[in-house]
Amino acid sequence: MAVDYAVIVVYLAGMLAMGWWGMRRAKSKSEFLVAGRRLGPWMYSGTMAAIVLGGASTIGGVGLGYKYGLSGAWMVFTIGLGLLALSVFFSARIARLKVYTVSEMLDLRYGGRAGLITGVVMWAYTLMLAVTSTIAYATIFDVLFDMNRTVAIVLGGSIVVAYSALGGMWSITLTDMVQFVVKTIGVLILLLPIAVIKAGGFAEMKAQLPSEYFAPLGIGGETIFTYVLIYTFGMLIGQDIWQRVFTARNDKVASWGGTVAGTYCLVYALAGAVIGTAAKVLYPNLASADDAFATIVKDALPMGVRGLVLAAALAAVMSTSSGALIACATVANNDIWQRLRGAAAQRADGEAHDEVKGNRAFILLMGIAVIAIAIALNNVIEALTVAYNLLVGGLLVPIIGGLLWKRGTVYGALSSVVVGGLAVIGLMWKFGILANEPVYYGLAASLVAYVAVSLATRPTDEATLANWRERLAGRSPEAAEEPVAESVPAAH
Repeated sequence: MAVDYAVIVVYLAGMLAMGWWGMRRAKSKSEFLVAGRRLGPWMYSGTMAAIVLGGASTIGGVGLGYKYGLSGAWMVFTIGLGLLALSVFFSARIARLKVYTVSEMLDLRYGGRAGLITGVVMWAYTLMLAVTSTIAYATIFDVLFDMNRTVAIVLGGSIVVAYSALGGMWSITLTDMVQFVVKTIGVLILLLPIAVIKAGGFAEMKAQLPSEYFAPLGIGGETIFTYVLIYTFGMLIGQDIWQRVFTARNDKVASWGGTVAGTYCLVYALAGAVIGTAAKVLYPNLASADDAFATIVKDALPMGVRGLVLAAALAAVMSTSSGALIACATVANNDIWQRLRGAAAQRADGEAHDEVKGNRAFILLMGIAVIAIAIALNNVIEALTVAYNLLVGGLLVPIIGGLLWKRGTVYGALSSVVVGGLAVIGLMWKFGILANEPVYYGLAASLVAYVAVSLATRPTDEATLANWRERLAGRSPEAAEEPVAESVPAAH
């Protein structure tokens, strides 16, 4: 596998080189955290597709295809649906706000008092997303080099932390574009047709497998509904996704570029399920469905091509990991640390470069924490489920409600976060972490609390709403780089 090893090493070295190049461009907070809000449609679409299609979408998507057939596409399909919904209905307005985090948006909408608690919930979600992505390095490097789990996590995680900390969002954007191209070539252009041909074509696949492998709803209606709640709604509100929306050059790029990326996700979902179905024909007795991707890559692909496809899997993991890492660091610094320090005071004009250093330090700090937790953590699925349940159960209603319902108040938002979050935690304790009930009933409790408390409390101050409307319309660009609390009148 010398040629395959060489492909991987060159790929990893290229990631570090792009991090170094990105460092030369990231001279301000805006450049470092949101690539200067300058991405055009091509780069925006590629990087958005790269971050949402991670290791779970690639390795896990093929595994679901191995286990359930074509209906295994539903997990990644609901991710694509969420990105399409975000792009069509919300991304233009989100991009016009000119903020850095979801919590800053909530401060703008509700009057400057909702950010800290929502920041803590969002930080927990992005941290666990980064951890679970980092753990995936162990699987890939084990396939490539038969490497010890801890060494694999440290190696893969360190590369991502290095290029993310060097150039921030510029480095991540450049690496994600390469990762998008590598994934497209490796998975869609090479692995998909080769897997189908090796399995004897679709006719032979249908002859070899039960009919439910080709039923659109074979995975089960309840499972699909849960995927919609967790992944489709999760795409609407995650800091890792919103931070990419903030990189768009304008609202049209955010809308149309995201629509292209969402459509790409739908294609990628079907490709993964087909590859998994082909692997079921070729290797019907694998010990684990998640081994399907690595097995078919190792056995079915020629030298060199195999290295490229494994690089595609590595690219999928690295893009999600880096996106989650910068989101985690941004929330930790801007929404939690600076608020606790009272950092909303007016800054000196020359302090922008210091803000870059501060955010870079938080990426390093969060990166070290992510690697340490990844080494110690055993149950990845449970950790990610907890993160998504808290995200959707606690934050979906106040975020979407703030965008759609004028009558929503800061007290309604805070009660929604607290009630939804506590309900999710209690129900996970009662029914089990992997049960469906926590997110179902937690989301319902969050909605009831939001509506009831909002109607029972005084409407949001009109000055706050006026400022919110101005920002939504994109008419307050001068406020974009200032601390949010200064541009938001206090609610009475």
